[in-house]
Amino acid sequence: MKAESAEFTKQEIIRLCHSTLDSRTLRLELLKRLQTVIPFDYVYFSTTDPATQFGTSYIMLEEPPSWLMSVFVENEFLHDDFNKFNAMLKNHQTVGILSRSTGNELNRSQRYRDMLAPLAMGDELRSIFVADAACWGTLCLHREGSVYTPAEADFVAKLAPHIADGLRKALLLTSAPPEKAPDGPGVLILTDDLSVVATTAAAEYWLAELAERKDSHALPLTVRNVVATLKAIESGMATNATPKIRIRTRSGHWLVVYASRLRSIENSAQISVIFEIAQLADIAPLIMQAYQLTKREGEVTQCVLLGWSTTEIAGRLHISSNTVQDHLKAIFEKVDVSSRGELAARIFTQQYQPLFSAGAPLDSSGQFIPHSLPAK
Repeated sequence: MKAESAEFTKQEIIRLCHSTLDSRTLRLELLKRLQTVIPFDYVYFSTTDPATQFGTSYIMLEEPPSWLMSVFVENEFLHDDFNKFNAMLKNHQTVGILSRSTGNELNRSQRYRDMLAPLAMGDELRSIFVADAACWGTLCLHREGSVYTPAEADFVAKLAPHIADGLRKALLLTSAPPEKAPDGPGVLILTDDLSVVATTAAAEYWLAELAERKDSHALPLTVRNVVATLKAIESGMATNATPKIRIRTRSGHWLVVYASRLRSIENSAQISVIFEIAQLADIAPLIMQAYQLTKREGEVTQCVLLGWSTTEIAGRLHISSNTVQDHLKAIFEKVDVSSRGELAARIFTQQYQPLFSAGAPLDSSGQFIPHSLPAK
């Protein structure tokens, strides 16, 4: 890498990460800049649910072969391999290069044998984007021929905190959904090889909403991930995982998707995938985490959105008025507003309206308690 051009690209990427681009546009723009410094021929750039590390959406710059995503998900959840995303997070490893991890013996990696070699790809550079110990996205860069260098890995590592912050903020930019969601849950029944047995109209609606491409009929990554996690739990490979994910759909709805095993009288095992509109307790911790609000700051924010005065907030939370003002100053800075009115406009109208219309308070873990109103 030429030092001068690399530094210019680095500053451009940092600027983009602190802009107001939505998640997809941000990722596409980042890839354009990144490729000028670190050449690649194939790419996978995902957002993730920070609670589960499941991918929630992905970008690939060219249409992948039909078999690719199934092999990718199976490798990530069901096989041992080098530089797995969960292992990187656990080991505080921001970047991994497959050639270095395998001692320049790429065939030691099942991912290389099953995915990269059939695609005529050589080395792989992986990165995770972590902010406050939570992973907000992942990146895989593949290229033919030459291996990735320590300098290229170091370049991505230095940018990773900025990219994590950009992905975290982008989660908050989608406005409220413009249309009504289906009533009741959607149900999708699959066989173990992911063939569709049956589906409800509501499930078909959500599948279209979650599709990586509008004209795609393949199962979305979200569905593949929860099914793969269920299988990993059944095989004993994932002991602490839950086959459940929170995701914001293309139109702005918050959705929970989870998988479970069905067994019929004939003992033919099938998998059910349920799609439900997310409840208060599902969404609130994620939004608070995205704004980087502490539990106490979340409580003060809730009180502000309920219209309480500084004196009322101080009495309810058993803190001084000066402490309330200190919390408000920190909240304004994190949400990038300068007044209570702007705070309400930013959070209430765009993010929290469904949460606060129920008047749900936070419990001791920072989650909302449905059907309960804070007492003054």
